[in-house]
Amino acid sequence: MTKHIFSRIKHYFNVYQGFVITCFIESMNFRLHFVLLILMDLLFYISALASIHIIYNHVETIGVWNREQLLFFVAFMLGINQLTMTFVSESYWRFPELIRSGDLDFILLKPIGAVFSVFFRYLRPGSLLNMIFTWGVITYYGLRLNLSVFAWCALPFLLLLGFLLQNAIEMVISCSMFWMLEGSGVNFVRMEMQQLARWPDFIYNKIVSRILMTVLPILLIGSAPVRFLFNINDWIPFMGMGLGILLFWGILSFIWQLGLASYESASS
Repeated sequence: MTKHIFSRIKHYFNVYQGFVITCFIESMNFRLHFVLLILMDLLFYISALASIHIIYNHVETIGVWNREQLLFFVAFMLGINQLTMTFVSESYWRFPELIRSGDLDFILLKPIGAVFSVFFRYLRPGSLLNMIFTWGVITYYGLRLNLSVFAWCALPFLLLLGFLLQNAIEMVISCSMFWMLEGSGVNFVRMEMQQLARWPDFIYNKIVSRILMTVLPILLIGSAPVRFLFNINDWIPFMGMGLGILLFWGILSFIWQLGLASYESASS
């Protein structure tokens, strides 16, 4: 059993290695596009941080957080955004075309998980390089806040959890494309959800905050891990985050099968 699991992991790793190599080769063939993607992401990151500085020029605190705390939160969310832009964002935009053209048929015939092939097929090498910037600002504001040794050790793990929760939710939403003639608009819904998640939970009123922490737990993506890093005793939202990951990955498995059942392939 254990041998079989490791064999499957090795198989997926080898397939993903092929995806990465292909994407890097494609990027090097379009170098201007490669550079422009890097600059676009950097401008977004800088504008997000600058907007917080502008706000704090007029107020001392927002909710219960001071300038450094909110800037660390924003940097944390930028770290999750950078992971998403690098590893899955391009695949979201290509998914509706796979459905419309019938090219999804070829993916379904391959001896590997279709969800993996659809959502992790395309990598943005330019966004990968921006990890230097995002980790730089996370480290800078973390040092300003004197985070504990435990917090620094937990930080990469919490970033990964935030990435998993965000993309479990977004993959579930993306499955709605199976029932649409043109599903590209769903990607703009995803982007609006990301905008909501880029602010801490306490800026919303109680009803909205409760909905976005439970029913559609996008506020748990950043608020739960950052609150836990600031105060290890504030662990309840963090546990909710773990449950949210399990729940939405389970929902994804179910709704993916429903979507495939309604999918009209090119051969049908």
